[in-house]
Amino acid sequence: MDVLILLGTFILLLLLRVPIALTLLISSLATGIYLEIEPAAILQRMVGGLNSFSLLAIPFFVLAGEIMNEGGISRRLINLSNVIIGKVRGGLAMVNVLASTFFGGISGSAVADTSSVGSVLIPMMKKQGYDADYAVSVTVSSSAQGVMIPPSHNMIIYSTAAGGVSVGALFMGGLLPGLILGLALMVITYIIATKRNYPKGEPIKKEEIPKIVGEGLLGLFTAVIIIGGIVSGFFTATESAAIGTLYAFIITFFVYRDIPISRMGVILQRTFKTLSMVLFLIATSSAFGWMLALLKVPAMVSEGLISISPNDIVTILMIIVILLLLGTIMDMAPLILIATPILLPVATSVGIDPVHFGVLLILCLSIGLITPPVGTVLFVGSAIGRLPIEKASKTLLPFYGAMIVVLLIVAFVPSVVSFLPDLLVN
Repeated sequence: MDVLILLGTFILLLLLRVPIALTLLISSLATGIYLEIEPAAILQRMVGGLNSFSLLAIPFFVLAGEIMNEGGISRRLINLSNVIIGKVRGGLAMVNVLASTFFGGISGSAVADTSSVGSVLIPMMKKQGYDADYAVSVTVSSSAQGVMIPPSHNMIIYSTAAGGVSVGALFMGGLLPGLILGLALMVITYIIATKRNYPKGEPIKKEEIPKIVGEGLLGLFTAVIIIGGIVSGFFTATESAAIGTLYAFIITFFVYRDIPISRMGVILQRTFKTLSMVLFLIATSSAFGWMLALLKVPAMVSEGLISISPNDIVTILMIIVILLLLGTIMDMAPLILIATPILLPVATSVGIDPVHFGVLLILCLSIGLITPPVGTVLFVGSAIGRLPIEKASKTLLPFYGAMIVVLLIVAFVPSVVSFLPDLLVN
C-alpha cells in the first residue's frame, strides 16, 4: 500500500499536469503521512539533497551559458562551423550539427542550443531552399547530441544522484560518444541532403577567415578552461566553472562587445529563474528518492528485472527501453534524479560501472528530448520552424535510427565510454 500511494500519487499528479517538482513533493508528503513520518523529516531530506559541494558548479555553468548566448557566441560558432564544413552538399545542415557540438560544450543545454542556434539557422536554411521539416530535424537532433559534450550540468546532477561519481570521469566519458553521435548525425544529414539535392554552402572570403576562426576559438576556450581544469586535477568542477564564467564575462563584454554591460542584470535574472527551478527540483527529487529507498523500491525493481531473464544483455536492453519510454513523458533533469537510484543498482549488478551507466542514461534521455509527446527540444524547434510536431517527428525517423545505433554501441562497447576517463582522469 505504501508503494502504491507513492507511485500512484506521482502518476496521477503527472497525468493532471502538475509541475514535476510539486508532484515529487506531494507524493513524498502523502506517503510520509501514511507511514506516520514527520513532514519535517522529509523537508530535512530536501535540504540535505542540496548540501553537495559539486552542485555549486551548476549556477556557474548556467551563468556562463547565459552570458555567452546573450553575447553572440552562437553566431560566431555558426561562422566557425561554416569555415570548417560549410562547402559540402547540404553544407548549412552540416554547419548546424557542428555548431550544436560546439555550443553544447559551452551551454550544456539542448533547449538553449535549439533556441540559440536554431533561431539563426532554421530561417537561414529555409531561405536557402531547405525544407522546413529537414531544417527542424537537423536542429533538434544535433541539439540533443550537444548534452553529451562536456561540460554538462546534467552530468553533475547525475553525479549527485549516484552518490558522488567523478564529474571529470563523466565529462570525459561523454565526450567520445557525443562526438560519435555528432558524426553519425552528419552522415544522415549528408545522405538526406544529397537525395533532396540541397545546395552547397556559399564560399567565404579568405580575408574573413582569420577573424571568424579567432572569434570562434575565443568562445570555445570557455569549455577548454572548464574541462582542462577538471581533467588535469588543477581545479575542482566548481572552481573550473567559476573561472570559466569569469572568462566568458570578459570575452563577452570586453572582447566581443556586442552587448552593453547593463544587460548583465537581465542575464542574472534569467540565471536565477533557471536555478530556482533546477534546485527546487533537486530538493524534491531527493525527498522522493529517500522515500523510494525507504520502501526498498530499487531492490524490488532490480529483482524484478533480473527475474525476467538472467541474461545480462537482455537486462541492459530492458534498462534502455525503460529509459527511452520514460524519456517520452518526462524531462531530463527529473528523470536523472528519479531513475538513477532505481536503475543504477540494476546496471551495476550486470557489470556496468557508474560512469558508463551515467553516459548511457544521459544518451537515452537526450533521445527523449526530441520524442513526443513531451519532447521539449522538439517543441522548441518546431515552434521556431513553424512546423507541426507530427511532420517534424516523421522526418526525424532516420535521425532516431542513427541515435539508437550509437546508443547500442555505447551500451555494449564499454571502452567507448571508459577510454578517455582511463587515459586522462584515472
